[in-house]
Amino acid sequence: MSENPPPIEICLLVFPNVQQLDLTGPYEVFASWPRARVRLVWKTLDPILSSTKLVLTPDATFESCPQTDVLCVPGGAGINALLTDEETIRFVRRQAEAARFATSVCTGALLLGAAGLLKGKRATTHWASHDLLQNLGAIPVRERVVRDGKLMTGGGVTAGIDFALALVAELAGREVAEAIQLNLEYAPAPPFDAGSPERAPEAVVRAVRSRLAPIVEERRRIIGRSAP
Repeated sequence: MSENPPPIEICLLVFPNVQQLDLTGPYEVFASWPRARVRLVWKTLDPILSSTKLVLTPDATFESCPQTDVLCVPGGAGINALLTDEETIRFVRRQAEAARFATSVCTGALLLGAAGLLKGKRATTHWASHDLLQNLGAIPVRERVVRDGKLMTGGGVTAGIDFALALVAELAGREVAEAIQLNLEYAPAPPFDAGSPERAPEAVVRAVRSRLAPIVEERRRIIGRSAP
């Protein structure tokens, strides 16, 4: 075995109105692994505003990005526009075909579905859009991290950290992943038990569903028009 094995190429899609923690959570985990070469890729190198106005700067374009070992698609409100964006769908499909893992966090799974990558596959996504997976040919699973062959999907937002640690364990072994977890002091102990619709107070669930309804309904219409 070579003493200096080649880096593991990890490509995270970045796009306008991305949910930044969908991206930055996994990014922090991947970038903490010395063997990983992590890239943010988009159509151009122009700075991008996340859904909460954090500025993110791509360092590769669809044309310049090499074949990646791991393709990761985060989610957020901006995913809606990408569900019918043929340029982005072609890039995702092309990279996923030869990648060791095609992955997503949150509603990034819907873009994998739009690229035809979820058909007959177990997958998860954010709870508010979970029922849309079936329309894309997936087998919906309500878990934080779901693996089906080389497809790995994470649930909503913070599940991206769980997903990334699980993926590093697959690529580098559990001890490496545990060392990253310890270094990040990732030991969740939330002050409230409101992280899922099954456990949050009913009034809170109604309020969040109402806030998300326009975005989710737009997704439903887009997927309904484009699904086979």
